[in-house]
Amino acid sequence: MIIEIGKVLVSSDILDKHFVCDLNACKGACCVEGDDGAPINQEEIDLLEEHLEDIKPYMNQEGIDVVNEQGVFYMDRFNEPVTSLVNDKDCVFVTLDDKGITKCGVEQAYREGKIPFNKPVSCHLYPIRVSKFSTFESLNYDRWPICNPACSLGEQLKVPIYKFLKEPITRAYGDEFYQELEKVDEQIKNVDRLDDK
Repeated sequence: MIIEIGKVLVSSDILDKHFVCDLNACKGACCVEGDDGAPINQEEIDLLEEHLEDIKPYMNQEGIDVVNEQGVFYMDRFNEPVTSLVNDKDCVFVTLDDKGITKCGVEQAYREGKIPFNKPVSCHLYPIRVSKFSTFESLNYDRWPICNPACSLGEQLKVPIYKFLKEPITRAYGDEFYQELEKVDEQIKNVDRLDDK
């Protein structure tokens, strides 16, 4: 089922499916796996370039070397900007904590008040993927085997994807949009309850 909120089409999977990142299980694999870097827009590129020196202390040396040589982004096979990679694998902004878990240097710099913005919206919204068209956007649930532990933990805790991602959804689309998601979710649940009687 597709839910329409303004000019955004939302897959009902985002309301129905459960998800809570389990970093102890996956070790932050989404930052070091995949075919390309993370999608970023021009505003994010400008911010990353402007605040790069404040982010570098939270990056690995290999990432710093790549950024110094080729910049914070490259154009992928679809001619869209994505974050640069180390050895065609790791995002340049990743770092490892003392437990061997991959963390985002941009997010760490933001959380510690060093920069005024969080990691790219595409990363923040994952496992929601955004597709942009001329007159609307669509939000879909991107299933990836490395996130199976997150699906299991989400099921265990009964946390829908959209609730787990309240902060990034609100960041990207605003409070009213998120509140509308909550209303639609409640309406669907009410219909399901009536059907069960």
